[in-house]
Amino acid sequence: MKTVRCAIYTRKSSEEGLEQAFNSLDAQREACAAYVLSQASEGWTELPDVYDDGGLSGGSLERPALQRLLSDVATGKVDIIVVYKVDRLTRSLLDFAKLVEAFDRAGVSFVSITQSFNTTTSMGRLTLNMLLSFAQFEREVTAERIRDKIAASKAKGMWMGGVPPLGYAPDGRTLKIVPDHAGLIRDIYGRYLVLGNVRLVKEQLERDGLFAPPRVTASGRALGGGPFSRGQLYTILKSPIYAGNIGHRGAIHPGQHEAIIDRETWDRVQAMLADHLQGERRAARAASPSPLAGKIIDASAAPLIASHACKGSRRYRYYVSRPVDRAGSPTLRIPALEIETVVADCLARAFEDPVGLSATAWLAVAPTDYVGFVERAARCATKLQRRDRLMLRALLTRVQVFDARIEIECDSKAVGVALGVGQAGNARPSFILGSEVRLTRSGRAMRLVQGNGASPGQLPEAALVRLVVRGRSWWQELRSGNVTVTLLADREGICRSYVTRVVRLAFLAPPVVDAILAGALRAEVDAGALTSPGAVDMGWTDQVRRLMPRGES
Repeated sequence: MKTVRCAIYTRKSSEEGLEQAFNSLDAQREACAAYVLSQASEGWTELPDVYDDGGLSGGSLERPALQRLLSDVATGKVDIIVVYKVDRLTRSLLDFAKLVEAFDRAGVSFVSITQSFNTTTSMGRLTLNMLLSFAQFEREVTAERIRDKIAASKAKGMWMGGVPPLGYAPDGRTLKIVPDHAGLIRDIYGRYLVLGNVRLVKEQLERDGLFAPPRVTASGRALGGGPFSRGQLYTILKSPIYAGNIGHRGAIHPGQHEAIIDRETWDRVQAMLADHLQGERRAARAASPSPLAGKIIDASAAPLIASHACKGSRRYRYYVSRPVDRAGSPTLRIPALEIETVVADCLARAFEDPVGLSATAWLAVAPTDYVGFVERAARCATKLQRRDRLMLRALLTRVQVFDARIEIECDSKAVGVALGVGQAGNARPSFILGSEVRLTRSGRAMRLVQGNGASPGQLPEAALVRLVVRGRSWWQELRSGNVTVTLLADREGICRSYVTRVVRLAFLAPPVVDAILAGALRAEVDAGALTSPGAVDMGWTDQVRRLMPRGES
């Protein structure tokens, strides 16, 4: 009689009761062994190998004992696999199909002792597939019930497990604040409100030696201990948990835990994150963003709107007032670069005097941190001199333009965050810096004129440069004797007087020419003023005095 080698496989989904002397796995094995013994007349013999999977789900084939069994099947060591119930082998119809295919290749049969069938007959195969379909259905229904329970619990604001976010520790079905870590979370939110850029926040945290605190999860996995990644910072900034809420599948529910970040701050951060994302999408179109947009107002507190005009490939930005009526023109039109230069320079000067700034903004600077505080202030001043848009927007609350001055209102808390220090208990929310500049009209636009007569942030004016080039070119022609003033006027289609006034520009003092090329003439000097009768003195000293800002030569 041929010996039929029988391998008994047992499985239990949970670990509960496995520590007992006689557990569920032993009961399954004993029943299967008795069945094999009852078939001894057919040559069935129980193999000594034990294939027990305790505490493992039937939803996956990744089980140690099952993998050993499949390996023995593939090498021809098994003829029949005996189980107590079909679902002990698998609860997945797809996995069962894979197992049956593997059994067929090896010529191995499959027997369930409590369901009286085996895979050697077509009826057994049909019955088996039907049973497994119901087993899979039960598993899916159970999973749905679990998901519904989790959703209902989260809707009540309960913490449903997993790795707790930094700043919290599990406390039953809620979370409790870890004070040391919570301070770091508040610091990250504060830095982002000032810097407006996760990459810059990451760099600043690393510079200040602030890393993710080391933690150990309930499963023993170690977390933290190194620098924050950008992904970690985005997760922290986006998580509703820090505002005292619980998120689930896009919905946000009030949580039962205490918030680390107040709702107003959290909402501001979400708006900045959304604006940053939209800004990246608009980057190609917004090559020259206006950092004072939404913050600049005129003397009557009416907002000035960021606008621009294009001439050829050149883009000119302005801050303009709303017209009195729909068909009207703006009553105020200030070149953006000029006003932004005034504001940035004023802020930079404030940061260059960290002691004075700490008093003005009511900052609490520890004596032991004074050297670092001064170094951070110098770095901020450098960034402002470079017109850092994000820093400008973070520091500013309001910019108000008057006829003879500009008032710059700064956020005291933002200044403290930028400098890495806190505020005194009675600190004011904001403070005002002033800059003495006056408005003067130049064509349709208003120009800002500093005390020395110069216009801040002025770029070379192409019309002035062309006039100087034309004046020198015409003078060379006249000097050669090939043309006269009359011939030049007829050739160019202009009057003789204008030719004479342009030719005089060939005799401008070198400092004046340099100022034209650098855009550093007095604010009121434009092409019309430079070619007006008597505008150019023949003496270089007088030219410098009349055309250049005071104190420059």
